[in-house]
Amino acid sequence: MVIGIVISLLLLTWIAYRGFSVILFAPICALVAVVSAGLPILPSYTEMFMPRAVIYVKNFFPVFLLGAVFGKVMEDSGAARSVARAIANALGAQRAVLAVVLAAAVLTYGGVSLFVVAFAVYPFAAALFEEADFPRRLIPGCIALGAFGFTMTATPGTPQIQNMIPATYFGTNAFSAPLFGSVGAIIIFVAGVSWLEYRRRKMMAAGERYGEKDTRVQTAVTNDGVSDIPAGLAALPLITVLVLNFIFTKIISGWDKALLAGTAKQPLAATAIPVANWALIISLVVGILLAIVISAKQFKARGNLQTALNTGAIGSLLAIMNTASEVGYGNVVSSLPGFAAVRDFLLSIDPGTPLISEALVVNVLAGITGSASGGMSIALEAMGARYLEWANAAGVSADLLHRVAAMSSGGFDSLPHNGAVITLLAICGMTHKKSYPDIGMSTVVIPFATTLVLIVVWTVLGLNF
Repeated sequence: MVIGIVISLLLLTWIAYRGFSVILFAPICALVAVVSAGLPILPSYTEMFMPRAVIYVKNFFPVFLLGAVFGKVMEDSGAARSVARAIANALGAQRAVLAVVLAAAVLTYGGVSLFVVAFAVYPFAAALFEEADFPRRLIPGCIALGAFGFTMTATPGTPQIQNMIPATYFGTNAFSAPLFGSVGAIIIFVAGVSWLEYRRRKMMAAGERYGEKDTRVQTAVTNDGVSDIPAGLAALPLITVLVLNFIFTKIISGWDKALLAGTAKQPLAATAIPVANWALIISLVVGILLAIVISAKQFKARGNLQTALNTGAIGSLLAIMNTASEVGYGNVVSSLPGFAAVRDFLLSIDPGTPLISEALVVNVLAGITGSASGGMSIALEAMGARYLEWANAAGVSADLLHRVAAMSSGGFDSLPHNGAVITLLAICGMTHKKSYPDIGMSTVVIPFATTLVLIVVWTVLGLNF
């Protein structure tokens, strides 16, 4: 039975690597494991796979939808480009590595989706690197560190979905374990920039320079001739989302649970107030409206507001369904008799804290699926309740469980078959051979090592926040 689960996981990994849609193939991979366990196919699909996928959509679709629309509005209005350009110009060409990392980080921490960040930052990264004559193949590593690294998972309050998922399982919020997350973010940032600078110096000492000019850059920078809004104004929606998310997290956490009484008999009704989701929904709605208002002139001149809203909404469907399919897959596999042996083995990794086991499980599943959100959702769906029970018995706070899960999702997820990595390389005109070593060090090795080291330090010091 365990062999069937392993074959199913390997098949899902291969399919993800080859670029096939997990919406179609996740249920097929799940049914491979079902057949090996001798269980009926159709009931497993309709009564095990689909219900859990639907629950995931119910819990997170508003966040995916509003996040995608917000990112697209920031992109199509030119606001994201203005912020990236301002940071790049302020630091200058000789600090191009730092400038690119910070530009990507600011946009990601402000709620802009990772793909939008890559598109917005690359033109200015290329211009800065060309001016400084730095090796162009370092650009993907710089963008990845800022967008896929510490601001996606570690920095308290980040509105990225990877920071919202654990809240549903642990009853926490986006600002959980602020000290652990902040220290982790600083370490990942400093170590990542140091590595990229080391690589730049080494490449340049060997005679490598920028190389052939990317002819796409000038077109991207000048865009369509319509002036973008000033950077300070463009950053206002980003700041608003962060500030309101913090404020409403505090406000909603004090609301009476009786507020849900009228929905108790509804299908899939929540049993506890979803503080993290409600706070972020309100914040993103305000952020979207503010971005539209301050970019009214740009949208009117370009006539692309309708396109931005429609494209963002449609794009969110693909993102949510990809992850929901992986969650449905995880529910089927975790329900099979053979999984009990795997679960018991993972839970037997007991150094006195559930954090080590959680970090390893989330990392491995994120690596298998090539998705931070998908891998973490599978892990927490299968074992979140057990980890919370273990944490309560060991005196470990749910906030730490939240932060470790989020940070661990941003480790092995960035292996070569990850969709965001493949897209980033395409945007930058680079190959895995040229640029992946620096992406891997910045977004796999450093975050993974940082999380494990911090868990050990926190455990030794007896810290719980």
